Amino acid sequence: MTCYWAERTEVHVAASQGQASKLRQLIMAGAPVNVVALDSITPLHEACLQGQSQCVQLLLDAGAQPDARNVDGSTPLCEACSAGSLECVRLLLDHGATVNPTLTSRSVECVKLLLSLGASLEASDLYLGTPLHVACANQHTECVKMLLNAGANVNASRLHETPLHYAAKAKRVELVEVLVEFGANIYARDQREKKPVDYTLPNSPAAACLRAFETAPLELQQLSRVAMRNKLGTRALEVIGQLDIPKLLIGYLCFQ
Repeated sequence: MTCYWAERTEVHVAASQGQASKLRQLIMAGAPVNVVALDSITPLHEACLQGQSQCVQLLLDAGAQPDARNVDGSTPLCEACSAGSLECVRLLLDHGATVNPTLTSRSVECVKLLLSLGASLEASDLYLGTPLHVACANQHTECVKMLLNAGANVNASRLHETPLHYAAKAKRVELVEVLVEFGANIYARDQREKKPVDYTLPNSPAAACLRAFETAPLELQQLSRVAMRNKLGTRALEVIGQLDIPKLLIGYLCFQ
């Protein structure tokens, strides 16, 4: 389908602001729905980024390309996920959008849906890294937990920075604790030779948490979870959190 280059148009504005009636009038008057503005952004990108589902529906029905990429390589589905709009995500998928390799979202439901359709856990965002990096950078704790339970690599590296580096920079104790429980390396060093704790504020809760992990061994419950994940891979990860891990591990070891 033909695309047109222009400055940000009335179609972009209407789509972004959720002006469904105006957008419908523009479409009926022949305005191109695949018009590409600065940074290769289409009206569909803008509608998805703002979670404007009614405008997304109008644009898709009028022939908007669901897999159009902007200058950063993001598709409308990426933008809908970033906005946490499950309705926009479903509309795009119903109109043939490809499940993107870069899985980023603030919505657990969006993440769950895309994982069920085979979205990659390790494909890297241009600027932030893997989906786990992105979730940590954006402090989306529930998404972090879901990605880890789905088998995301807790020690994935982008420029030697791990998700734990990102969690430390975000100064979120809960994120730090979850990542360490899943086997995050507290001694990993980035390209500046800094460990995660080096990015925390002195005497902050996040710093105290990481220092505690450096000086004290993991509890049996945590070690057991890490051992089982390493042994089983992604198999049965969703139910591990519900099991009495120490007893199971003792039984497992007794039969080796």
